[in-house]
Amino acid sequence: LMKPGHPKQLYTISASDMRLINRSAILEYLRTNSPTSRSEISSVLDVSLPTVMRVVDDLLAENLVVNVGEGQSTGGRRRELLTYNKDAYTVIGIDLGGTKLFGALANIGGEIKHQVSVEQHGSSGEECYQLVVEMIEQLLRCQPANQPVRGIAVGAPGITQNTEGIVEWAPSLNWRNYPLKSKLAEVFNLPVYVDNDVNLAVLGEHWFGMGKNVQNMILISIGTGVGAGLILDGMLYRGHSHSSGEIGYLLPGVNALGKAYDQFGALETLVSGLGIVENARRHLASLKPGGNHSDLTSEDVFKAARNHEPWAEETISETVDYLALAIANINALLDLELVVLSGGVARSADLLLEPIIDRINGAIPRTPRIEISRLGRTSAVMGAIVLVIHAIDEYHIVRKLS
Repeated sequence: LMKPGHPKQLYTISASDMRLINRSAILEYLRTNSPTSRSEISSVLDVSLPTVMRVVDDLLAENLVVNVGEGQSTGGRRRELLTYNKDAYTVIGIDLGGTKLFGALANIGGEIKHQVSVEQHGSSGEECYQLVVEMIEQLLRCQPANQPVRGIAVGAPGITQNTEGIVEWAPSLNWRNYPLKSKLAEVFNLPVYVDNDVNLAVLGEHWFGMGKNVQNMILISIGTGVGAGLILDGMLYRGHSHSSGEIGYLLPGVNALGKAYDQFGALETLVSGLGIVENARRHLASLKPGGNHSDLTSEDVFKAARNHEPWAEETISETVDYLALAIANINALLDLELVVLSGGVARSADLLLEPIIDRINGAIPRTPRIEISRLGRTSAVMGAIVLVIHAIDEYHIVRKLS
């Protein structure tokens, strides 16, 4: 048995573990197949009816499941129908971006009740922490009386030790070994969870977005920096040191070898929002020496490319090249079903998606499905719901090896 959050440890299955495995499977079936009946759950999951009845009774007592009447009779007694109670609880999710801060109060069915944002917050260190506290306080004031907050989850832009809730390194926030979880837990009398922001985003996409029913996928977020979240065999993959998905550090060519990248990685310097702007400035400088391009933004570059300005088209073409290389190499290794592009740069999908697919087709054995996130900036908040439910409801996933 492998438990989410403890990838290095193997356990024998105890009676309590077995109960949690059955509970996780039954709750997940109810979440994705409501309304349903006890007998249907028993049949589909191949779990004994008495076991299903015991688990469902517990879920009813916790208000995670409610009765919604009776189904049609099949010749005998009418079956009592059950449904996942999406309004039983709420979750607070915070997406702590390098330049933007977004938070929401959502029910456990993925419906946002209230949201707040701070654009271009420009803060770091303790100042940024105070912004997070203020945002959580603001969202708590919006909490419906009959929907208690089940937990708080914060996504940080950098390498995060999720078990301890320590942000190991977030260059855009100037946080090193920052104990975000413990600091927030001192302020709020609620369960608090801290994870990498793109890990939250891929969890949200897996449950509520393009990744429904997908077992192997990656979400690539392209904004101020570049990061990725991986779902492998239906589980979030964290890696040996909890730093999987840091694809901003992929080496785009031999020119990147032998160099130190202490702030942003080699790929990030080319395809992130900041990287696109720097590349565009170089092209403009060769065309218009001495010009002032300090106020240029990535949105300006994409707009100019749509207007067929050569310097911008060349910049975007190079961006597509490097993204295609990264996606092709990742997929050649992992054989993914789905690649989801997210983040600010991904909003310009009309100039990215088809050219990336054209470059990849034929270069690798199988081209994965490549999509743009429909959740957008809410994906990390949706992932906060998943993380809180996984933790508090002790979700277990069993996989047969080989």
